[in-house]
Formats: sequence, structure tokens, C-alpha cells
Amino acid sequence: IISVAPIFTALLAHFFLDGERLSGKFFLGFAAAMAGIFLINWNGKALALDPRGDLLALLAAAVWAVYSVLMRKIGGWGLDNILCTRRVFAYGLLFMLPALALLGFAPSPAALVRPEALLNLLYLGFGASALCFVTWNRAVGILGAVKTSVYIYLVPFITVAFSALILHEPVTALELAGMALTLAGLALSEGRFPTMKGRVVSHERS
Repeated sequence: IISVAPIFTALLAHFFLDGERLSGKFFLGFAAAMAGIFLINWNGKALALDPRGDLLALLAAAVWAVYSVLMRKIGGWGLDNILCTRRVFAYGLLFMLPALALLGFAPSPAALVRPEALLNLLYLGFGASALCFVTWNRAVGILGAVKTSVYIYLVPFITVAFSALILHEPVTALELAGMALTLAGLALSEGRFPTMKGRVVSHERS
């Protein structure tokens, strides 16, 4: 469900960002990638749906699209990428504090200093949070919000690849077909496939 974030990003960018307009290629790529991701997740098994969780995941995808578009706008002001990311994290933590009280959060210092917990926190803090957000924001500044967001299509692809390499899980024919469709969708959305107009121009030149 999170992989639908690029369509939200594209719609917002079309109306609020200059130079990032919707195209037929993007929608073709989106359809191909979604078909591939569906095959990877379905894999011949019954899909378990929960409307509450599905709605929250869809909302998370929409919020991520808003974030990407805002970071593209902020990046256009010439501000430092790391400084912007630090400010985003600071405000995020600030607005999370009321939720901690409502959810009855009670941290245990003894649990936090255990090696496995400490290593996980360090990875989540420096790797999955700080490094990922800094590189994402930098990519948005270079490629644009839409082109960067379509790389989210690769998350299920990479998950299947690493589960086979690390966990030795078998890769099925449906998953392979889904991975191929996902890559094709990414290439279409990025404009890597030549258009008929481009072929005609190339033929005329030759």
C-alpha cells in the first residue's frame, strides 16, 4: 500500500511544483509497477485485508507525498540539506511528545542499554532515519519529487532479493514476474523507454 506514494506525489507535484507535470508514461509505469507489486505480495496466497490498517497505510503514503513535495519546495530556496533534515526531525519529535502521554509510553532505561536494543536504536537513528532522510532529501533536490518517489517501487523488489540471499527463502515464478513488472514500471515512470516520437525523430535524422 505504501508503494502508491508516487501517485500522490505526482498529483501534488503537478499542481504545486514547476516543471513536474503528469505524463502518460508515468501512469503506464505506475500501472506496471502496481501489477508487479501485487504479484509479489499475492504470490498465490489469499490476501488478508484490514480496513483500519489499510487506511492508515494509505494515509502514510499520502503524508509521505506531502513531505516529498515540501522538501522539493524548501530545496529550491538554497537551504542546507542537513540543516533542513535536522529541523524536520526536531519538529517531528516535538509534535510526537503529546502522543507519548496519550499512549501511556513508559521507557525502561534498563531495557534501552541492553546490547540488542542499543544496536537497534543506533541503526534506526543513524541509518534508517538520519542517513536515509538526508539522502532522500538530497535526491529530491537533484531528481525532483516525482522521479525520486518512483524508486519506492523497488522496496518489494529488494525485499524479495534480500530474503532469498539472507534468509534463503525460495523465489517463485510469480515473484520473478512481479519483479520484472516492477522494474519495467520504474523504467517507464523514469522515462527510460524511448517514445514513438523519439523514434521518429531518430529515424528522420538517420
